Amino acid sequence: MSNERSIGWKTCAFSELDARTWHDIVKLRIDVFVVEQNCPYPELDGLDLDALHVIGFDTQQRPVAYCRILPPQQDGLPHIGRVVVDNAHRRSGLGKQLMLEALRSVKHQFGSPRSALAAQAYLQRFYEGFGYRVSSDVYPWDGIPHIDMVRGESDLT
Repeated sequence: MSNERSIGWKTCAFSELDARTWHDIVKLRIDVFVVEQNCPYPELDGLDLDALHVIGFDTQQRPVAYCRILPPQQDGLPHIGRVVVDNAHRRSGLGKQLMLEALRSVKHQFGSPRSALAAQAYLQRFYEGFGYRVSSDVYPWDGIPHIDMVRGESDLT
């Protein structure tokens, strides 16, 4: 299990990622979203190039928590996505730490805590804990029920 002291955080642009770190991030995302969740989908969608990457490293400098922040979309909001924690580090509070890092990065980069995400529907309460509110009905995305959620200016936790 991880704890706060054993995780190092980094937020960076794609151009700042070295090849090994990028490889390990893609492996983590595929291991969880494609293999574990049995959901074949186009993992490399071209959006990583313009995203901010929030990475939690363990003591061996391996990514064990990750998400990306896409620049503001048509709705004017940055979007947090690909939120993932390595299986061995789940239920340790690392997902909460990851979201707090992501929200700090959103505020630092875009000047506001406002943001959006497409959540797997079963994680609705988790994201509500960070001030997100449901903004759509449940819909299937790559065979998994999702909901859109938005965090406003005053939705602070």
